[in-house]
Amino acid sequence: MAEIYKKPEKVEKMEKKLERVSVVALRKMIGKMGVENLFTPFATFPTKIHFQTQADEEQVVLFMRQHLIVNLPWVIVAIFLFTLPSVFSFFPPFAMLPSSYQFVITLGWYTFAFGYSLAKLMGWFFNIYIVTDERIVDVDFKNIFFRKISTAKIDEIQDINVQSSGAFETFFGYGSVFIQTAAEVPEFEFIAISYPDRVGKILNQMIDQEEQEKIEGRVK
Repeated sequence: MAEIYKKPEKVEKMEKKLERVSVVALRKMIGKMGVENLFTPFATFPTKIHFQTQADEEQVVLFMRQHLIVNLPWVIVAIFLFTLPSVFSFFPPFAMLPSSYQFVITLGWYTFAFGYSLAKLMGWFFNIYIVTDERIVDVDFKNIFFRKISTAKIDEIQDINVQSSGAFETFFGYGSVFIQTAAEVPEFEFIAISYPDRVGKILNQMIDQEEQEKIEGRVK
């Protein structure tokens, strides 16, 4: 699972004092968006987020998950699964079973429904997209035993394609951002995220800033 946790207050205060010129410039360009809570799908410059491989001076610029609306299909299925046992008694095969058998079957069904719901929730919660002032990070959560973390530096980004299609995505304001890189992982996919156009614009601004720093000979 992604190692995300709140930073100690002392560390936060030190970071504010030592914040680099590049980060200050990014704050002015991007501003504050989103909210900071446990289930936030989008936030800029979150103060309570830290990931396992983050460098000491590295600043999280964007923290993203898929839009909350993508959970609607499995939530509907989960509601159906949890309410279905209430109609079991109307089916003769189940009604004819001894009460102990009915209890075991019902308990097994609820266990299955709970496991399905938990797996879907964890899949959404731990699949995370992060953009720092130095790189992009894609955390793919498969299950509690396996996760994949892919990274690429900002100056390795070659192309950014923003896609938002259909009335559903347009109405709820989400879409996908596809990033071509020169890194080991050639393509990063930020799927069904909030403000895809804004994310694409921010990434382009960061690329321009990275190129300007190289021209001026500034090192982060």
